[in-house]
Amino acid sequence: MDNIKNKIEKLFEGLLWKSRMVTLLPVIFGLLGAFVMFIVASYDIVKVIVYAWNYLILGDHSIDLHSDGVALIIGAIDLYLMALVFFIFSFGIYELFISEIDTIKSSRQARVLEVHSLDQLKDKIGKVIVMVLVVNFFQRVLHAKFTTPLEMVYLALSILALCLGLYFLHKSSHH
Repeated sequence: MDNIKNKIEKLFEGLLWKSRMVTLLPVIFGLLGAFVMFIVASYDIVKVIVYAWNYLILGDHSIDLHSDGVALIIGAIDLYLMALVFFIFSFGIYELFISEIDTIKSSRQARVLEVHSLDQLKDKIGKVIVMVLVVNFFQRVLHAKFTTPLEMVYLALSILALCLGLYFLHKSSHH
């Protein structure tokens, strides 16, 4: 009877262990999402280059290079940062649930992708998301219309709050 129980237990544990392979789905789709965002952001940068060419070389001043160009560049930075979130997430999930990536151990540049715990993964993703929010904030400020001095004070206070938040985030990561 104990022999049957042990066989069932080993079978169940084997199936349970193999079920971790389902985490390959977020790894694969996270990487696909990152690639798509990298491509779209790069396309936006190419559009800015074309706008600049048309404006500076061809003399086409129908394009508001400052407003449209800056908005596209900030949007591209936002997408690049989000792509990095997906990248870090995919590498972290793979390392935590599937296997350690041997190449990371030998590469100093790839250590940013190395993850040893869920808390470390959350911390890395959280910092990049904060940067995404900062970039997104400035993208929105770029299109805001200020009509009263009080609105400018609110903007200044918002920027101060962001700076303080980044300062404390940076300070906490060095302790």
